[in-house]
Amino acid sequence: MVDLNVKVEKVAAGFAFTEGPVFSRLGYLLFSDIPAKRIMKWEKGSVSVFRENSNGANGLTFDHQGRLLACEANRVTRTEKDGSITVLAGGAQIQHPNDLVYAIDGSVYFSDLPAKIVYQVTRAGEVRPVARDCDRPNGVALAPNQQKLYVADSGQRNVRVYEVAGDGVLRNGKVFAELKSEAQGVPDGLKTDEEGNVWVAGPTGIWVFDRDGRHQGTIATPEVPSNCNWGEGFHGLYVTARTSVYRLHTKVNGTRTY
Repeated sequence: MVDLNVKVEKVAAGFAFTEGPVFSRLGYLLFSDIPAKRIMKWEKGSVSVFRENSNGANGLTFDHQGRLLACEANRVTRTEKDGSITVLAGGAQIQHPNDLVYAIDGSVYFSDLPAKIVYQVTRAGEVRPVARDCDRPNGVALAPNQQKLYVADSGQRNVRVYEVAGDGVLRNGKVFAELKSEAQGVPDGLKTDEEGNVWVAGPTGIWVFDRDGRHQGTIATPEVPSNCNWGEGFHGLYVTARTSVYRLHTKVNGTRTY
């Protein structure tokens, strides 16, 4: 998966709290600086502001058209090609969306941590709860074949896995892996690779589990990580960690979801 002596390289620093890394097909990285209420852009070593007044944007991803999807303070949005914002999920029932993933059928799964719910926004635009058994649902990620959804439960300090039914409903949720540690941090953002391994931002670094939930090792990071995502062409891994963004080389390719 990675070399034992893999270099964790700092590529950007000086932020309040970084989250939600996602690499565009156009060749740049976006990530949230949550307290600053900004979405930042990193391209070829240079950092700029992609969006001011981000409404507390946290988790980010793209859809198949390359439009940015964001978990904001009280809603999930899509940024259209002309820069306008479309609300995909909002209203009184949505408390504080945390992370999200785009599915091949055009739907979106997102976690609402204080509500203790994982939602699906269907292709038709219906917003419906699909899992209620997490204490603090955080990062979400689909398996390579999109037949499983992984959810980091920060409250129980584990990762749960669900079967994705034909209609998109989640079934048979169970504990996939535990991240019990005395070190600072809880399971937060997570991603999968093409071989079915699960990469989780957790205590001390990025925890890597195989498809059966066996811990393969932890990649130590200089700061406690909040999330991770694949780089250009779904190669390599970018990690948001407190005030900085890091990058490391991997031997596997990430799961393509957009």
